[in-house]
Amino acid sequence: MDHISRVGVFVAVVKATSFAGAAQTLGITSSAVSKQIQNLEQDLQVKLLNRTTRNVSPTEEGTLYYERASRALEDLKEAEERINELKSRPRGPLKVSLPQSLGIKYFGDAIATFAAAHPEVELDVSLDDRLVDVAGEGFDLVVRIGSLKDTTLIARRLADCPLVLCASPSYLSKHGIPQSSGDLANHNLLAFTGNLGPHEWRYTDKFGSKGQVSLQGTFKADSGDILCRAALEGIGIVILPIFYVSEYLKSGALQTILPDLETFPKREIFAVYPPNRFQSTRLRLFVDHLLATAKRLPWVA
Repeated sequence: MDHISRVGVFVAVVKATSFAGAAQTLGITSSAVSKQIQNLEQDLQVKLLNRTTRNVSPTEEGTLYYERASRALEDLKEAEERINELKSRPRGPLKVSLPQSLGIKYFGDAIATFAAAHPEVELDVSLDDRLVDVAGEGFDLVVRIGSLKDTTLIARRLADCPLVLCASPSYLSKHGIPQSSGDLANHNLLAFTGNLGPHEWRYTDKFGSKGQVSLQGTFKADSGDILCRAALEGIGIVILPIFYVSEYLKSGALQTILPDLETFPKREIFAVYPPNRFQSTRLRLFVDHLLATAKRLPWVA
């Protein structure tokens, strides 16, 4: 039995004024109660109880110890009750980050409904396309897009996020539809400049062979939304994550090019958060909410 448990036995003895009464309350034997009191007195190197044939009473030191110990045990009990209450009724701060366009278009409503369902959770939502430092910036969770790398963080996969090569029907009718990756050299390829990597598209074909195409053209931007708008206006061919172009592919405003080629490495959407042995209820519920939302994404459903 640990030290705190022995303290609990001592408090029970003082309240019951006997070993037998404490034993009955705790559901153990009187000899076990006596043994734990002896161990506690040995730990503290002080006599805590006066024992007579009729009852047990605390010594002066025992009275002092009882007052502090009983108060401490009550505080621990209250803390446990508060924790159990938090598990059933989540509250407290929750700082999250999502990519801007994905967050606005496909997770904005879900975040709002989560906030409405859990009004005591203090949500702090950041919409930012940069790679945030989860621990360093104090985020409880971030949504990231990419290929999963080795990390000490916990990553829950939400959905696939394929990159789509596409253009408007007006551009394709004017410049022709590429039939192979080699044909792309004869087209205006819109380039994303929001990362530090080379402006190129790496792909794999249905046989597993890999290749890459340099993105050379007259239009570059560090915003996927701007690149999508340029493609809609017939400026050139763009390659973007599916969430930028999904609605336009469905309406026919953009058309997929070279569908047999897939971006390499594969991109996916992850919910990423620091490891913790005891995950907060508010974080667990938020992750579950994101997972449920991801199942209804149009390119997933």
